[in-house]
Amino acid sequence: MVNSIDTAPAALRDQLAGLATERVNETYPNLDLLSTRELVAAMNQEDATVAGAVGAAGPAISAAIDGIVTQLRAGGRLIYLGAGTAGRLGILDASETPPTFGTDPSLVVGVIAGGPNAVHTAVENAEDNAEAGAADLRALQLSASDAVVGVSASGRTPYVLGALAYARSLGAFTAGLSCNADSPLGRAGDVAIEVEVGPEILTGSTRLKAGTAQKMVLNMLSTIAMVQLGKTYRNLMVDMRATNEKLRARAERTVMLATDADAASAVQALRTAHGSVKVAILTLMTGVTEQAAIDLLQQQHGNLRAAIAPVAATTEGEHAHG
Repeated sequence: MVNSIDTAPAALRDQLAGLATERVNETYPNLDLLSTRELVAAMNQEDATVAGAVGAAGPAISAAIDGIVTQLRAGGRLIYLGAGTAGRLGILDASETPPTFGTDPSLVVGVIAGGPNAVHTAVENAEDNAEAGAADLRALQLSASDAVVGVSASGRTPYVLGALAYARSLGAFTAGLSCNADSPLGRAGDVAIEVEVGPEILTGSTRLKAGTAQKMVLNMLSTIAMVQLGKTYRNLMVDMRATNEKLRARAERTVMLATDADAASAVQALRTAHGSVKVAILTLMTGVTEQAAIDLLQQQHGNLRAAIAPVAATTEGEHAHG
């Protein structure tokens, strides 16, 4: 008798056969016969189609961002959840948000099936456990104020589907990011982001085009949400954390770009502002004290452009009556 662990249900094989991401790419049927240069060109040609597929999903991506921003403004969190590559990409995006936008690490969270060890080592059968997805969200004390984005190239991963079902039962905002049309994951979320990249050059290897598409969408979700929340000024990272020499240099340059100040003035403003790029910019642009700048930013919920506006208006009014 064949051990059941070593066999897959026939129904699952049939289901995978019907997915675009699992089909054979007929353009390169003899991949193993191509030269290195031909392989590089082939992969590049396939990758070039991803941006268009992401663009076609633009309305759904926009709807997801609006839902996420609503939850974050209400004090909720953004939680990414996936298995394998999808889970790792969510963790990557979540881990890069604090240094880029100065957020608390608890604001954007990445969860992977199988736990932290699965980031670098495959955990057997972790993605097949729907209850584990719900349990991982319970462990985070998920609430209706949170936003949950389930990520799965196939759109059928039980772990992710179980998590989204639990999130919806609590009233949390949910979005399903997959790479197949009319996926169970898309149907499970409030918003279905379905980026149809088609078959992979290496059959079923969804870390390739599907992974690239997922990374592009996650970049949009976090970056645009933070722009909407006032974490940028113009196209500058004004809430970044200067935790190493490169970032300290970037902080100084950001202050210079925003204010046209010279390097010495930017460095001094940052010292006075205890490293806060926003405070440094506000003091240089308006002439207010460090504490006044802090107060203005608090009044405007950290939005630098909004904090500048009343001071600029007052200054203009004084000039007009001077």
